[in-house]
Amino acid sequence: MGYSLCVLGCGTMGVAVLSGVIASLDSVREPPYSANKWESHTPGTVTPALHHSDVTLPSKFVACVSREESAKRLRSLFFSLGGLGPSVEVCVASNVQAVQQAQVVLLCCKPQLAHAILNEPGLKEALEGKLLISILAGVTIRQLTEMVSPQTKVVRAMPNTPCKIREGMTVVSQIPESSTSELDRQILLNIFSSIGRCRFLDEKHFDACTALSGSGPAFACIFLEAMADGGVMMGLPRAEALELAAQTLQGAARMTLQSNIHPAQLKDAVTTPGGCTIAGLLALEDGRVRSTIARAIQVATERASELGQPSKK
Repeated sequence: MGYSLCVLGCGTMGVAVLSGVIASLDSVREPPYSANKWESHTPGTVTPALHHSDVTLPSKFVACVSREESAKRLRSLFFSLGGLGPSVEVCVASNVQAVQQAQVVLLCCKPQLAHAILNEPGLKEALEGKLLISILAGVTIRQLTEMVSPQTKVVRAMPNTPCKIREGMTVVSQIPESSTSELDRQILLNIFSSIGRCRFLDEKHFDACTALSGSGPAFACIFLEAMADGGVMMGLPRAEALELAAQTLQGAARMTLQSNIHPAQLKDAVTTPGGCTIAGLLALEDGRVRSTIARAIQVATERASELGQPSKK
């Protein structure tokens, strides 16, 4: 039997991660099995396979919310997933009981609610000796460890919403040294590399990761929408313009990841002298697109460092 995974505060990101993990496990259970997803070829990441020990894979899922209306919505959503989806137990206002029956806990609430949730009577004791994975932007490991017992193993993870379709990017902090460090590392890899790519990085990089990969899908969608708008302006139907733009961005991203070639080289490969590409590139440079995008990451990073911190009055 595998372990029980509890998601505290199962909102947008909690649903994205849980849905992705369930889809991954369902794909392993369904023949023919293939581990050859293109994401799995990144050095340092793995895709869960049938030979992994059961103790590193979840077999029971509990999603915790605070309102009954949220619970009804989640039950309907997980039921619609099929496979393991309907087996997800959705609990309302019963965090302590849910954590008591779990071995791994994913904290997905809003950053400002972390203190109230982790200080709920009985929760500290329920978390003792367990692996607590926080995906809260701006809330540091030091802050989290002050709210739980010394026996609780605390790590941070920063996934993004494409985890829901197993195309996510997750950064995980270094694992605390303990007798179960290797097991914990395998559990973390199995969760997050099953829903995209996974990287271990020092916590000092987390604010930048929050801005780049956490907020990044929103920035990419702005660029995607603008490309489609340009196509519409030049006479393309809206649906076709959006499809062309989306597939073009996906293809460019995959070429960068699979070929391990710098994007500047890929750009130069399609930029012929006096052609339409260089004309468009110069228009982008006129609009300071590079610096604007880079500044967006900078500003988002600075804002991420403020999340979860005490408000200044």
